[in-house]
Amino acid sequence: MGRVTGSDMTEMETAARGGAAVIFAGFNCFRRDFRAITGRAKSRFERRDWRGIQADSVERLNLYKKVVDAVVADTGRILEEKVRDGEVWSMMKSAYSRMIDRSGDSELAETFFNSITRRIFVTVGVDRRREFIDSDFVVPPADLSRQAYHTIMPCADSESLVRAVLGLFPFDAPMDSPDENIRAAAEALDARLVAAGMDLSAETDLLKSVFFRNKGAYIVGRMRRKGRALPLVLALHHSEGGVAIDAVLTDENEVSIVFSYTRSYFSVDVENPHDVIRFLMSIMPQKRVAELYISIGYNKHGKTELYRDLLRHLQGAGELLEIAPGDRGLVMLAFVLPGFDVIFKIIRDRFEYPKTSTRRDVMGKYSLVFKHDRAGRLVDAQEFEFLEFERSRFSEDLLRELFATCAGSVAVKGDRIAIRHLYTERRMTPLNLYLREAGCVAASDAVIDYGQAVKDLAATNIFPGDLLLKNFGVTRHGRVVFYDYDELGLLTDYNFRKFPRSRSYDEEMSAEPWFYVGENDIFPEEFARFLGLRDDVKEIFMEKHGDLFDADFWTCMQRRILEGEIIDVYPYPREKRLGFTNNRD
Repeated sequence: MGRVTGSDMTEMETAARGGAAVIFAGFNCFRRDFRAITGRAKSRFERRDWRGIQADSVERLNLYKKVVDAVVADTGRILEEKVRDGEVWSMMKSAYSRMIDRSGDSELAETFFNSITRRIFVTVGVDRRREFIDSDFVVPPADLSRQAYHTIMPCADSESLVRAVLGLFPFDAPMDSPDENIRAAAEALDARLVAAGMDLSAETDLLKSVFFRNKGAYIVGRMRRKGRALPLVLALHHSEGGVAIDAVLTDENEVSIVFSYTRSYFSVDVENPHDVIRFLMSIMPQKRVAELYISIGYNKHGKTELYRDLLRHLQGAGELLEIAPGDRGLVMLAFVLPGFDVIFKIIRDRFEYPKTSTRRDVMGKYSLVFKHDRAGRLVDAQEFEFLEFERSRFSEDLLRELFATCAGSVAVKGDRIAIRHLYTERRMTPLNLYLREAGCVAASDAVIDYGQAVKDLAATNIFPGDLLLKNFGVTRHGRVVFYDYDELGLLTDYNFRKFPRSRSYDEEMSAEPWFYVGENDIFPEEFARFLGLRDDVKEIFMEKHGDLFDADFWTCMQRRILEGEIIDVYPYPREKRLGFTNNRD
């Protein structure tokens, strides 16, 4: 190995500074464009431009890859033959760290740097010399000059508080019957405060930015008294009559569902994401930091935080990775760490009958879900490449299954196993297993919500394809969501049909269809035969959701979607909506 001279070192340092500057400029470009797209949400809401909001959401989701691709190319041109020089990249990391010091979003900048280095090196596992595995920065205490929230001092009554809150967030759109709406919101708030043991002697903090998603806008805050914090979220709706408060949410579980990993990302313009996340943690302490970053649109950094959580868990527990409980998947191999609330999924090398899809098809379904409105009924998945685990952390059953059915995605490196590609999702209880153990009341609630999940998906132009109970899960809040995407498709791509009437006894008794069935033909009357509902809840399901077995329900939903209607799917129960707004639907 040759000796590194002073001139060589100077040349390497110059290259490192140049490379770091290119990546820093790329990050600034991403940040600028991200905030520009996000910043359009308010005017879209004011104009009721729901199609524009949907288009902006997709544009923003595509932005990260677009910028990273350009920066990878620029970095290659700047570094030339040094583009894969580990020593240069170590220097680049140090230079870049100095560039992002004291910025309000240094954690996002570090993740951006990692995205570039992993693309260039196709890193297997992690390399601390050229990646930010842990942050270089200890976030300082809150700086009041950049505080993320407003504070309203105690008010005489709830109506005054509601008016004060609305005064901080003016919209360029009229309010629908403001006095009546504010009075309804104040009455709801009074009832919630009594139930929560809180009163108006509390101070109220409100994040400075409104959270926009789909057709809704959310003012997010908390009420503080004697060291206790109560969430306060005003959900706004903009109908033809004007902007109105649609719901007042003060329960941690209610707010957590609004920020659920089963929903699309918010558009919320923030300068210092860490401060916003810290505020959100104060009202939703059970939420992962990763999920909160993802919820406000920083899904790449959320993935970084999730990986850090995984590393910390592996260091502190001796658990083995094992095959996930439940029915064996024909398309995906699912495995878990028992004490970690995430499930890992690898696409199998070959799919067993009757599956006819391909690996590309399955990845396409995950991409569709990533960009589509998830309506609180589709689990958000994070995609990872080239993860490494110690071989000793795998159970023998899981190792056998990995090598037998996923060999194309697995590589053995001494005492470590590298997984080339996998998805992670939040763990939940498969609905079929849940119903085996649930009592009558819990089971009834679950099957009612299962039917509503199917309807909510239909409202957003999604048909699960496979309605079997094992493909749905129950969250910790008791909500039913769909997580098996290999058969999923757009509702408008299917042909929902009624069974033709047989013309003879022979046709009626035939084991095979006596009429033509196209590839995308669906006969809802058949659903009842294979759902496998318990007898004690089947009647309840039929009473609440019997229309799912009628082709007319599905064709009606298709017609509404094709006519351009964007159907409301609220992230809170209908009974939480104010009577004022309910009466206007």
